[in-house]
Amino acid sequence: MRLIPSKFIIAVLSIILFACHSETQPASARTNNNSKFHENPISAPVAPLQYDTTSAQSRNIIDQLDNFYRKQVRAGFNGSVLIANKGKVIYERYFGYSNKEHKIPLSTNSSCQLASVSKTFTGGAILYLYEHKYLNLDETVTHYIPEFPYPGITIRMLLDHRSGLPDYTKWVPAYNKDNSTPITNAAMLSLMVQHKPHIEFKLNSRFKYCNTNFAILAIVIERVTGMNYSYFMSKYIFQPLGMAHTFIYNPASGLPAEAAISYLSNWFRVPDMFADGVYGDKGIYSTPEDMYRWDQSFYQNKLLSNETIELAYGPCSFEKPGIKNYGLGWRMLCYPNGNKIIYHNGFWHGNNTSFYRFIKENMTIIVLGNKYTTSIYHQAPAIYSIVKGVNVVNGFDTED
Repeated sequence: MRLIPSKFIIAVLSIILFACHSETQPASARTNNNSKFHENPISAPVAPLQYDTTSAQSRNIIDQLDNFYRKQVRAGFNGSVLIANKGKVIYERYFGYSNKEHKIPLSTNSSCQLASVSKTFTGGAILYLYEHKYLNLDETVTHYIPEFPYPGITIRMLLDHRSGLPDYTKWVPAYNKDNSTPITNAAMLSLMVQHKPHIEFKLNSRFKYCNTNFAILAIVIERVTGMNYSYFMSKYIFQPLGMAHTFIYNPASGLPAEAAISYLSNWFRVPDMFADGVYGDKGIYSTPEDMYRWDQSFYQNKLLSNETIELAYGPCSFEKPGIKNYGLGWRMLCYPNGNKIIYHNGFWHGNNTSFYRFIKENMTIIVLGNKYTTSIYHQAPAIYSIVKGVNVVNGFDTED
């Protein structure tokens, strides 16, 4: 019998596996020949994170933060924390379980559901396409999604929550009999086209936070690039920025072994429901270290220019009189002296997330919790006070 060279066998198997993989991918995961998108991913080298944990000042801050989090854990906190100042990580801790049933502790590789913090990535992707002239922020959504049933709504109105669209998490159950099985963005859009749920206010007349806006933006990304949202985000954002433990959740595939399970406050696992298959508004899993790479990419202009970043931070979409505002994919606290805190919180099932960026100081607070507790939203003022040695009197915003 004639033996076939092993290299030949490996080559043939590789071709077969690639072909099978391509066929099992949804059509939108592959480049659409009708799309004019032709950018190459950014190729900037991924630098290791910088740490400052040994100086006397840092040790004092670490001791105070350890004491603060001992109290948080006793009160029920289960999650991951990374705090950085002036471009260097000064505190990184993992408290509790990624998987309570199997006693698997949270670690640097434990990806957590970001919930609405995912909107910062969807917004960033849209701004990337805007900067590279693949879309116009003031163009109507119908230009990119012809079947979209609400004429006049623009991309910008989706980004700053001024569209008036009703929240799909509230109206889908009225038209979808099976509310326990995850649906896709395409299915949500189909229901929207079929039933056209009532618009909530005259477009661009006021602000109202709405998950539908960013679920539709994810579809815009797919239509413009000819790629599945998950594929585009991975190839053009996560991988180039070195975010090795960041991914889009796919209910059909389930969670990888290292991902953190979502729990209620009594350690009850939260099962998937219809909205878990919709992405863009949520659905991204990440780690504190990966989130810090995302944060630092804005200072280093890896993905977006300063001009585009400043566009994202304003003009403000005022939620109500005062300092509380929303930019293009970011919540903001805009102070009279011109200082801004750029942030986003998140809540989905048992996951509570908090991502604060003090951009003038290059200070970052990242808290990812996978066991429900609203205390996560109240930690930033105390953390800032400890790191900066000042007393924050009025605190910061606490909404998701």
